[in-house]
Amino acid sequence: MLMKTASQSLTEQLSVRFAERIRSRLLAPGARLPSVRLCAGQQGVSVSTVVAAYDQLQAQGLVVARRNRGFFVRDASFNAVLAPVHPVQIATKNGATGVLGSSAPETPPPLSSWGTATGMATRQAPVDATALIRGMFHRVSNKPQPGMGVFPPEWLETSFMPAAVRRVTSASALRECSLSYGEPMGDSGLRRALSQKLSALNVHAVPEQIITSVGATHALDIVSRTLLRAGDCVMVEEPGWAVEFARLDALGMRILPVPRRADGPDLEVMAQYCALHSPKLFVSVSVFHNPTGYCLAPGSAHRVLQLANQHNFHLVEDDTYSHLAPEHATRLCALDGLQRTIYVSGFAKILAPGWRVGFMAAPPDLVERLLDTKLLGTLTTPSLLEKALAWCIDQGQLRRHAERIRTRLDAARARSVKLALAHGCSFAAEPAGLFGWVETGVDTDALAQRMLDEGYLIAPGALFHAVRKPSTLMRINFATTQEAAFWKVFARLRDGMK
Repeated sequence: MLMKTASQSLTEQLSVRFAERIRSRLLAPGARLPSVRLCAGQQGVSVSTVVAAYDQLQAQGLVVARRNRGFFVRDASFNAVLAPVHPVQIATKNGATGVLGSSAPETPPPLSSWGTATGMATRQAPVDATALIRGMFHRVSNKPQPGMGVFPPEWLETSFMPAAVRRVTSASALRECSLSYGEPMGDSGLRRALSQKLSALNVHAVPEQIITSVGATHALDIVSRTLLRAGDCVMVEEPGWAVEFARLDALGMRILPVPRRADGPDLEVMAQYCALHSPKLFVSVSVFHNPTGYCLAPGSAHRVLQLANQHNFHLVEDDTYSHLAPEHATRLCALDGLQRTIYVSGFAKILAPGWRVGFMAAPPDLVERLLDTKLLGTLTTPSLLEKALAWCIDQGQLRRHAERIRTRLDAARARSVKLALAHGCSFAAEPAGLFGWVETGVDTDALAQRMLDEGYLIAPGALFHAVRKPSTLMRINFATTQEAAFWKVFARLRDGMK
């Protein structure tokens, strides 16, 4: 709560608090500030204090006031701009196909009832994925953060990683790696190790089909910049990864959101998109989909590949969570044999976020084009860390580490689910993998701001849609939500909103 001091008034303290959140992007452009009366109640101050604080924020150019609607975080690039909306407005019921502990599953309405957006309209501010990313670097407190997309650092601490680095930084090795750019496609030893690792997933790629990158996100960006041009249509699962929506939007792509179901993408919607918009690419997370945790079923995978062959588009399979999944999980690349598919993965989630080592496995006819794009952007990738990673894979250290993480995550997930249910939540998808897709019953954008006051950063459902829309869902990280303290604060603030 705010406390009046001799050096700073309550108005100034409240204004500074919101200003810091706006500048650090914890309050995203386009986000609505709490109403004056609501904010007064939350902060324990008078209505006039809130009005004065909001006036200060407006004078600083950080917020704008909209008649009869309230105050919104300013984003100059979206003020009164007229532009085409995304080609199809998908109004699914939060993408949920079932609720743990509830009755019948929900079914999205038929495509004909959604309609196709035409004409001109005021462009909505896109979901600001960087708000969540910045939260990774701008810690709001020392508490476990439920909205984070990574494991806690203590889960990733190992003795073999420092040993791997020492092994590849002998005087001669360090000189060799530091004084030359290294191999354009990435360290050959790592590519051989990755080829063997992929074969265990039934994804058969020789080292010459593998290109390393600065993390999996960089690999996705290389693919997009190689295969797409501004204005091209790209199908992406919704709900989906906020960073992918924002990245494609920044490249000028037309985003076609495909509802993600328990067995895979909505095939009817994909077929309609193919007929109407001739998409160039489909980006999918087949295994432990983010944020739902769904895994692709073989029948759906087969039909997706049929559509790709029929309508001549490529598929990018983002297998970021492969280390957490069983090897027999269905993957498009395994069924397709890397003909139309491109496999992308990395090691930030399971091993070393700071090493930023990712890779892609591609059809032979695309390798040179993808390599050209990589060279234009980064020349090569850091060979020292790639050699260290190759050693970790070859010695079996990565495999054993992943097994330990999976065991620990299973226990954390069980505790987190039990706590969520005990505090009145349900799950919009069967809990699996790292993330839970939780039904809260309240607007999670508004809840997120209240939780920030308590030192918790949550991931509201709006982050996982191509166009901002109110949502009562939130994504939780099972590794960071297994303590009762978070859920008690969550329940108190949620109940206060009802």
